[in-house]
Amino acid sequence: MHLISTKWALYLLSLSFAKCVFSLLWSKVKLLKQKPKENSQRGLKHQISREKNQNQANAEQMALKLNPITSQSQKLPYFALPPMASLRSPKFFMASTLRSGSKEVENVKKPFMPPREVHVQVTHSMPPQKIEIFKSLENWAEQNILVHLKPVEKCWQPQDFLPDPASDGFDEQVKELRERAKEIPDDYFVVLVGDMITEEALPTYQTMLNTLDGVLDETGASLTSWAIWTRAWTAEENRHGDLLNKYLYLSGRVDMRQIEKTIQYLIGSGMDPRTENSPYLGFIYTSFQERATFISHGNTARLAKEHGDFKLAQICGTIASDERRHETAYTKIVEKLFEIDPDGTVLAFADMMRKKISMPAHLMYDGRDDNLFDHFSAVAQRLGVYTAKDYADILEFLVERWKVKELTGLSADGRKAQDYVCGLPPRIRRLEERAQGRAKQAPSIPFSWIFDREVKL
Repeated sequence: MHLISTKWALYLLSLSFAKCVFSLLWSKVKLLKQKPKENSQRGLKHQISREKNQNQANAEQMALKLNPITSQSQKLPYFALPPMASLRSPKFFMASTLRSGSKEVENVKKPFMPPREVHVQVTHSMPPQKIEIFKSLENWAEQNILVHLKPVEKCWQPQDFLPDPASDGFDEQVKELRERAKEIPDDYFVVLVGDMITEEALPTYQTMLNTLDGVLDETGASLTSWAIWTRAWTAEENRHGDLLNKYLYLSGRVDMRQIEKTIQYLIGSGMDPRTENSPYLGFIYTSFQERATFISHGNTARLAKEHGDFKLAQICGTIASDERRHETAYTKIVEKLFEIDPDGTVLAFADMMRKKISMPAHLMYDGRDDNLFDHFSAVAQRLGVYTAKDYADILEFLVERWKVKELTGLSADGRKAQDYVCGLPPRIRRLEERAQGRAKQAPSIPFSWIFDREVKL
């Protein structure tokens, strides 16, 4: 019995010892497992800190690189007004200096925000009683504005100008198109792409028209003359981007993915025309913009012809013809406003010109270059597609078209506004001449739209 007790005591002692050893070993294993994790966390924190410091240094370095480029780009002429006024431009202006830096700028940018700061937003500045003016013009708009629309069955369609994918000769037609496109220089394609991107941002322009008090489409299918015009105008304009997009796709000369990104960025950014929900300001803006776009497409048609691509010249010329017809409608609306309310209309005209006409694509961005619109517009200016001179010419044309110099019975503020807009075209021309005299040799920069090939500004 004593022997059994002794054996049992030894057994319990050995079991307790084994348990202690196992416990010590398990603690060691847990410690070994934990250390790599802690080391990994410390390494990760150190790496994040190092990357944060590097990104901050890169951002500061990029700011130093971008500042001189920005001040230089302001000296370049562009679409909306002469560059010296820091304006932007027609429906159609990035200087990714170094591409590595550009990507860092892209990474820190907030998603879905415009590439540049927009103005302080002023809304609903038109006195409510003036909404009645536009309601009273319903019948007039039906008889005088809707007549500038074409029935769908009589409209051209993009397919009228493109290779027929259902025909046996499709491959040969595409080959011929690409052969013609080979003879066209890169700078022309930069301008054509910019024009196309602007046309493709059409949802923004319909949205803008539907912010105007008294003429907006309140239901999405309203039967007022104003709403019918906006929807039908949008439908006609929609063909422009479709046609240019398909031509550029078939040409093989451009980076379609970068172009598609730019379109998405632009539509997401919107536009900042500073029209304050006022149809007075809005229709003055569209009168100017449609004429600017007519001029731009007309000049791309002329250049395409010079480069030997008569089919492309026909495409651009046909689009220009549409823009001219739309311009006629918008200028008639403002002409009617001058007849009904000359004082209010001339004040709105002067207000819009003091703000400068910043054309719809001024928030253009491709994910790399915050100054893309400025650079695109500088190329357009150099090629003579749309220039500061054109801006002054359009203003002079509208002053004459609306007989602003002949207005009488104006208030004191109205007379000041009249003097301002009538004296503005020669002032713009003088400023442009001085700017050209001071202009330095323009740099060449890469455009992502043409696979980062460089084009002179």
